[in-house]
Amino acid sequence: MKGRVCLITGATAGIGRAAALRLAQMGAAVVLAGRSEERCVETVRVIKEQTGNPAVEYLVADLSVQSEVKKLAQDFKDRFGQLHVLLNNAGAINLHRRESADGIESTFALNHLAYFTLTLSLLDMLKASAPARIVNVSSSAHRGAAIDLDDLQFRRRYRGMAAYSRSKLANVMFTYQLAARLAGTGATVNALHPGLVATNFLSNNGIRGRFLRIFLPFAGMSPENGADTPVYLASSPDVETVNGRYFVKRLPVPSSPQSYDEAAAKGLWQASLRMTGLEDAGPLLDEPASS
Repeated sequence: MKGRVCLITGATAGIGRAAALRLAQMGAAVVLAGRSEERCVETVRVIKEQTGNPAVEYLVADLSVQSEVKKLAQDFKDRFGQLHVLLNNAGAINLHRRESADGIESTFALNHLAYFTLTLSLLDMLKASAPARIVNVSSSAHRGAAIDLDDLQFRRRYRGMAAYSRSKLANVMFTYQLAARLAGTGATVNALHPGLVATNFLSNNGIRGRFLRIFLPFAGMSPENGADTPVYLASSPDVETVNGRYFVKRLPVPSSPQSYDEAAAKGLWQASLRMTGLEDAGPLLDEPASS
């Protein structure tokens, strides 16, 4: 990974932090994206100390806010000349419905639209840096979910786990739609399920979230183990040309039947373009000729 530049979202804790450490150990230049500058500074310090790699930096952004996602992309372009790996990892679950600063349901805003906007905003740089890889952290929770284009934001009846599952299905559908558009460009995109990981994932949900989080260390794997498949997809020569697949434990497996619904996926793509203001982002975002 020496000479490779990696951008990792949600990189100050859990899977993102563990992946950043592993990639820095491999010699990559690693850029962390996080919401808290204090936590970014501390994470960079620890990774540099543990790896001896000086090429670890950070950018601060609240990825639930579209303007901050776009600013993150522009700040990255202004500071770095290449991008070889984009690891979209930041995510959350909200047991109660809340909206982002843009008036978008927060789980959908962070878990899907942040992936969508950041990736498309950096796509020209990724293609220019090819071979390049986009890695989308999804979840097996996408199984059983469906895309309701008439109520993407659960305005009618909000259920926290259902909103999370739908956002993770959106990650997989986005991966497949983008993969078709990337064919032949030298850039690839794949999605993955990292496993049930013991992190602070539920800590933003008050007393109920903190109570449920008590059980994660007993049921979940360590963040280091959870980072194994993301790091594999980001770095292994075995998957350098693999495009548009869903991985579990380093193996490509079928995702849910709903994730292959082309009509729903195309509807989601168009809805995402409208919600992010990226309708005029360029010809690559048009429907591929082969579809």
